[in-house]
Order: sequence, then C-alpha cells, then structure tokens
Amino acid sequence: MQFRLYPPALQGKGEFDGGAIVEQKPIGFPREGSAVKRIGPLFYWAWAHAPREGFIDSHPHQAFEIVTYVIQGEAHHGDSLGTQSVVGPGGAQVIQAGSGVYHNERLVGPDAEIFQIWFEPSIRDALRRDPTYRQYEDARFTRTEREGAVCKKVIGEGSPIALVADANMWDVRIESGAQYVHEFQAGRSLALLAVRGEGSIASLPEGSGDDSEQHAARTDFKHRDFVVADAESGRSLIIRSGGGEALRAILIEVPARVDYPLYPKRN
Repeated sequence: MQFRLYPPALQGKGEFDGGAIVEQKPIGFPREGSAVKRIGPLFYWAWAHAPREGFIDSHPHQAFEIVTYVIQGEAHHGDSLGTQSVVGPGGAQVIQAGSGVYHNERLVGPDAEIFQIWFEPSIRDALRRDPTYRQYEDARFTRTEREGAVCKKVIGEGSPIALVADANMWDVRIESGAQYVHEFQAGRSLALLAVRGEGSIASLPEGSGDDSEQHAARTDFKHRDFVVADAESGRSLIIRSGGGEALRAILIEVPARVDYPLYPKRN
C-alpha cells in the first residue's frame, strides 16, 4: 500500500468576506490549486478559519450532502427552509440539498475553525428528494477509548449522522507516543488530515496484528498535511502520534468507486 502525502502547498486556498474567512482546501473546486480533485464520492473538503468573525451570504446548493463540523468557535446557519441555528465545538450540521436550498453561513470566533465537506450521492436520485437540514450537538456522538487514543465517530454506523452517500468519518485524538489502529477494508479509500500535532501512518498485511513492526509502508506527516490511501486488500493501519503534543486527525473513508455516475469535475 502506498500513502500519498499532500502538504499545504499542494492543497487549495480560498477566502470569503474580504479575507475574514480563509480556507485551506485538501479537496477544492477547479482552479483553486488542490492536487487532489476528488476521492470517490468525497467531492470537496475545506478547512475554514475566522480569527474574529466572517460571513458568507446566501447561496444555492443542489443534490450534494454537505457536512459542517465545528472544531472551534461557532457556525451560524440560516436557510430557505426557515432554519436559524448555531453549532458549537464538536457539533455538526448536515444539509442534504436535494432539489435545491439556499443558505448563509457565519463563523464566530475568537479563532473559529470548521470543516465543510461535500459528499456526492447519485445526483439524479438526489434531485428528486426534498432538501433537509439536521443539527447534531457534540454530546450525541459516541467515543471509544483505547490506550491513549480517543476515537469519535462522526459519520456512519455508530454515529447519529447517516448519509445517502457511502461514507465514514472519525475525529481521532492520540496522546504523544500512543497509537490508533484503523481496520481498512479492500476497495475503500482513506483520507487523513492532521488538525493538530504530527505523526505517522503505516500499513500491515491483514491479520498480522497491531504490534507487528513489519510495516509494509510508513509515511510521516506534519500539522496540516493531507494523506490519502487506497486499499486493494484488507489492511490494518497504524496511526502514531509523534512530537511533543497530542495528534488530532480527521479520517474519512469512502468507496474508491461507486455504481453511479459522478459529477465531472474539471481542472
């Protein structure tokens, strides 16, 4: 297995509200500078920061399933469905845009920090559904702990968030010197973004045990790096925290291929 490493220089950039909101984009829109254009149904991923406050005026969406996940600060939301909401740290909001919806966004700091992530279901089918908005507070998400690692399930089985698109997402915190083992199934793709700290990711052949040092591959990564892997066969992935601070990483896993047409994303 090979891991593809994309430092910030190979990720896209964007801004809103005269620079009040700035974005690093592991997966951006065309002409935004992202080396990664999409990963299966994972269509877009922006990491937005607002030192104080920033506003994005009303704009439309259709079909896509759009997840906003708050790391720090608050995400304020209003939409054409009549929603007015505020999501705090650790919380999430999900727009299933369906036949169409307008919304606006405000990031409120100090040092507000959010992810906005777009997943692509079958667009033809999604356009036949009514748009929906749902909100999830941090306390609704389950966490598992094991030897210095805490794993929060954000999307997928075991989470309150279930999308139409096939996707799983985890928010993982690993103490310095500790490790987290992720079971990676064949035919899937995994994306990792280092939100805090630094570390390494290594793969083991299926069934070799998580204490084996015979890693088939290992890649070191730093804060803000983006790592992508594809599994041709089942693997255990070992993610280790390095350096003097805890590692916090967001993991998203999707199928490498889907059985419906994907929107053509031009360069």
